[in-house]
Amino acid sequence: MQQELHALREEALQALERAQTSADLAAWRSTYLGKKGKLSQVLRGMGNLSPEERPIVGRLANDIKETLEQAYTERAEAVRQAELAAHLAADAVDVTLPGRRPPLGRLHPSTQVMREIERIFADLGFQVYASREVELDEYNFQLLNIPPHHPAREMQDTFYIERSPDENDVLLRTHTSPGQIHAMREFAAMNPDNPPPVRIMLPGMVYRHEQITPRSDIQFQQVEGLAIGHHITMADLKGTIEYFVRRLFGPERRLRFRASYFPFTEPSAEVDMDCLLCGGEGCRLCKGTGWLEIMGCGMVHPTVLRNGGYDPERYTGYAFGMGPARITMLKYGIEDIRYFWQNDLRFLEQF
Repeated sequence: MQQELHALREEALQALERAQTSADLAAWRSTYLGKKGKLSQVLRGMGNLSPEERPIVGRLANDIKETLEQAYTERAEAVRQAELAAHLAADAVDVTLPGRRPPLGRLHPSTQVMREIERIFADLGFQVYASREVELDEYNFQLLNIPPHHPAREMQDTFYIERSPDENDVLLRTHTSPGQIHAMREFAAMNPDNPPPVRIMLPGMVYRHEQITPRSDIQFQQVEGLAIGHHITMADLKGTIEYFVRRLFGPERRLRFRASYFPFTEPSAEVDMDCLLCGGEGCRLCKGTGWLEIMGCGMVHPTVLRNGGYDPERYTGYAFGMGPARITMLKYGIEDIRYFWQNDLRFLEQF
């Protein structure tokens, strides 16, 4: 058996020298050192040896196994280095080639327009006020002069959280106007006898239970402004909106104010801008009217002022609101609001 072990060692070492790849090494290890390998097969015959021969053969077998393990380790390292060198040679970097620029992301078009809107009003002294998206019915409707069963609620159906009848309804806000009450009360709390003036922007997401169409969605952005102080008039509101529109769309834009109705403002108006496509001549975009509706506005209703902690006998204010998505659609000629939510790079990379 000792001769058989010596012969096996020589055979294994010669086979190991011929191994050129990691796969060859794995096959060699399985053939000679595996559980069913040749060394194990030879050692199974030790049961037939005499008690005197077994220790001698056992020591020899261990020595041979250690020799083969050591040889395998050295050969494996040599093969690894050879494979690495071959890989590096095949994938050599040509340092004369120009580098690749990393792909650059872009802000969503409605985000770009929203930030531009905020910058314009920041120049007029307005600051951004962050308001909550989950609201109480009291703030979303009642304190804004929209009591229960008011017809205006039919235009702002939304999503409610189921609660007991004696609890105040919790809902996803239908407009950013509830933030007006929160902001006014925070400002009024600073000095209840003589509240400071207010100049704020209220951007955020709003929710409506509506059919999804190219012009409407169940979730969209809204931004509104609120200004409260002494001797604020409709002329101040008109001048503010004219400045904003001409900063955003160009100094040549013409505006008109149409009388309208909102429960939380009195008087109220809709603001139209001459059509960007036809310049007021009438086309498909403006439906032949020559005008595009861009926002609603008005003087803050005395009831809303009072609910916010401001005395309507001493203070007046104006408010306006618009949808940044609609402003974006008008600014860039986008025809379908649903594009904003599809994350299609073919659309987004145009801006």
